[in-house]
Amino acid sequence: MYGTLYLIPCPISDRTEPWDVLPAANRAVIDALDYFIVENTRTARRFLSKAGIGRPIDTLCFRELNEHTAAGREVEELVAPLLAGRSAGVISEAGVPGVADPGALVVAACHRRGIRVVPLVGPSSILMALMASGLNGQSFAFNGYLPVKPPERARAIRSLERRAAAEGQSQLFIETPYRNAKLWAQLLDVCAAETKLAVAADITAPTELIATYTVGEWRKRAAPDLNRRPAIFILGI
Repeated sequence: MYGTLYLIPCPISDRTEPWDVLPAANRAVIDALDYFIVENTRTARRFLSKAGIGRPIDTLCFRELNEHTAAGREVEELVAPLLAGRSAGVISEAGVPGVADPGALVVAACHRRGIRVVPLVGPSSILMALMASGLNGQSFAFNGYLPVKPPERARAIRSLERRAAAEGQSQLFIETPYRNAKLWAQLLDVCAAETKLAVAADITAPTELIATYTVGEWRKRAAPDLNRRPAIFILGI
């Protein structure tokens, strides 16, 4: 019999303790596992230690799945223990595995092999930002990272803005935290005054910022301090 792949959410902010957000059922699953597929071994070990896992951390097996992992043989090696009957937990750096996260590679491999995949309850910065934005939650798209070069990024912003206006679909995207300020400045420069722009930074942390205004209103306000802060941006109507 095959093992089961559990997708284990972890706190979005490193200032949020696991026991504040993890349901008791998640801890029970974690306590039963000794094999973890993780984005980063060091942070995964710290997360499990803070979560109060019953087993000694040094007795657990960690294998990394990140942006450097190639689809194919490397992923198949991660799945091999499940084919032999050993269950595994997937842990990303923050939030839920498989969403804006390389965990999707091992999930897809498990589906191809008929291995059961179980998502556990936990925080997703993408959904939490949308929930708190006041923008359309019936139709939305997550677009990941926009291009880095300003001309290409401007074209991408205009395309998302047109889609939001034409379809009423909220358009979510992210940026590397140290480039947030440049993205913000270009959003205010490129977008029409009536377009709504929401930003959600440091979600669940004491420094959390969530606000939605039209671009015209944002232009009249002091720019939010987004430097090196994980943030979700949303364009809508």
